[in-house]
Amino acid sequence: MKIVNFRDARKLSSKTIRKKIRLELYNNHTSGLAANKLQANIVILPIEYANDFRNFCKLNDKACPLVGQTKLNSSYFETLGDDIDIRFDVPLYNIYKNGNLTSTVKNIEKYWSNSLTAFAIGCSFSFEESLINAGLEIDHIKNNKVVPMYRTNIKNKKSGPFKSQMVVSMRIFNKKDIKKVFKISGDFSFAHGQPIHIGDPIEIGINKIENPDWGDRPRQINNDEVYIFWACGVTPQNAIIEAKIPFCITHNPGHMLITDIEEKSLHN
Repeated sequence: MKIVNFRDARKLSSKTIRKKIRLELYNNHTSGLAANKLQANIVILPIEYANDFRNFCKLNDKACPLVGQTKLNSSYFETLGDDIDIRFDVPLYNIYKNGNLTSTVKNIEKYWSNSLTAFAIGCSFSFEESLINAGLEIDHIKNNKVVPMYRTNIKNKKSGPFKSQMVVSMRIFNKKDIKKVFKISGDFSFAHGQPIHIGDPIEIGINKIENPDWGDRPRQINNDEVYIFWACGVTPQNAIIEAKIPFCITHNPGHMLITDIEEKSLHN
């Protein structure tokens, strides 16, 4: 069977691209795919951490807007679409042990057990199509890259072992488009909503914008452009790493679960 490239993947429906991902025919990033469908960050934890993590999401809902959870003894996200099996339907997964990344894999069948539960957290990829439709250019989609993501000095509210600092994603826009960017992304509260910072990265603890913690290096900005930062669903990964949870699984940043949920159905 033929491997699907990014350009062709952009033409596929949410269900079709998930089938390609399940068959391991697409393992690239998901930004720009399945237009107008909700994409989600994934966190999979032993069930004994579920209550603390759910509360962590509630306390830090700007960065962690919870949109779904698997039921006990099930690997399926029944509320997010047709036949979504979290063991196979993400392009790349990260395996963590005691806070350390031990491997990145294309499916988690051998790691899954009924002692685990999976959480889906809204992703800013969900509003990118609306920005593009408004005539705005998004560099990482145009150039087939992963959006840059950074640890910040913005502290999360603590729940059980989970605390750490907020992670943000960054996009570059023209200064004249700031109001448009705020208005469009603000309609997507389930996908982090409006930006949390504009301008100088140092103000939120990012000392080297050219060296993201996750994703690809951003291009340099012009005098009429500005950095714009959104709360990011990689925030829980940062909290899990620092909490040194004995075992957990996440999506590889930039490689999201694509759902069948229409973005417009979740607007404010």
